[in-house]
Amino acid sequence: MSAMRIDAVTIFPEYLEPLRHALLGKAIEQGILEVGVHDLRDWATGAHKSVDAPPLGGGPGMVMKPEVWGPALDSIAAGHTGTALTTSAAHRNDKLRHDDVSEVAARPYGESPDVREGEDPNAPLLIVPTPAGVPFTQAQARAWSRESHLVFACGRYEGIDQRVFTDAAKRYRVREVSIGDYVLIGGEVAVLVIAEAVTRLIPGVLGNTESHEEDSFSDGLLEGPSYTKPRVWRGIEAPAVLTSGDHAKVARFRREEALKRTKAVRPELIDAAAAAGQLTDEDRFTLDAREVITELDVLGRVQGGVDKQLRKHLRKAGYLVDAIEWDERGADVCFGPSMLETEFERREGRPSTEPVVKLTIRGRTALPVVEATKAVVAGLPRGVDWYGSTRVV
Repeated sequence: MSAMRIDAVTIFPEYLEPLRHALLGKAIEQGILEVGVHDLRDWATGAHKSVDAPPLGGGPGMVMKPEVWGPALDSIAAGHTGTALTTSAAHRNDKLRHDDVSEVAARPYGESPDVREGEDPNAPLLIVPTPAGVPFTQAQARAWSRESHLVFACGRYEGIDQRVFTDAAKRYRVREVSIGDYVLIGGEVAVLVIAEAVTRLIPGVLGNTESHEEDSFSDGLLEGPSYTKPRVWRGIEAPAVLTSGDHAKVARFRREEALKRTKAVRPELIDAAAAAGQLTDEDRFTLDAREVITELDVLGRVQGGVDKQLRKHLRKAGYLVDAIEWDERGADVCFGPSMLETEFERREGRPSTEPVVKLTIRGRTALPVVEATKAVVAGLPRGVDWYGSTRVV
């Protein structure tokens, strides 16, 4: 795969210095990425090299002039390279990376090229950061990571004369995008955001391909929380499942945490995933289930091994059990257990020989609390008496 080329036009070239640092700098060093920075004032004329003028029709602020931007974009389309950025520091390239050790080939995303009807698919992609643009998304980052030439136009003041982009559409595929519902002083910071989001997805830039394939938004969801060593830090334990060695349970835990975080922070992404058919039955259970506790006083013979059967029964009923506890009630029982014993003696004509035990079940379910209680009772041995209920934690 040939190197991606990025050209950025700005009146503050030094603002784009971060493009040569860290992984982007390493990508430049490895020949995966080429970056050229262009000073817009190189195309300005006059003693003051002015690049802006008052808006037509009046109003506050200044608008960047088309007679400066037009020639600048013409030159870049014709092959002008500007000032080439080099890596900020030499990187070690003699150390095997994750994909090298695992023999995983770097792979591009399968998104279709960002080409609209009537556009030349071989034309460079001109990206214009602006609050008036469409929201920039991870899907765009994936698609643009397959491009061979990106050109960024860094606007300032009240923006760039719109005729610049109407004219540029003859030589470019023009995309006006916004990185959020807020306004910056200029487009340079947005360029850094978009450039990093795109270039990190170019095959070979990251040493572990799976690290970006499991990012937030890559599957339509936010990424769940992350943890590392030590297992206990300042009295706070990392989730035990992460050190269990059970890869299937770890994967399910991470999926559940991603679903919960997305539902809490970006519920519209859950709706979109559901509409696209991307949610499994397990996913829907995770989203709909609540943490509950069922507490029952039970009178009757409860034989050993009932826990396993009860867990299995409740899972089928839609009640996922985290813990089951049995505690024998003492002589100082409250009204509930006494009522059970009294009712047993009235019905059977003799006192019960079995103790009253307290059953506590903690788990998750989407069932109404009354139905959850009924599900527990249905899983108990026949003939037992019970008293209690289920509540949401």
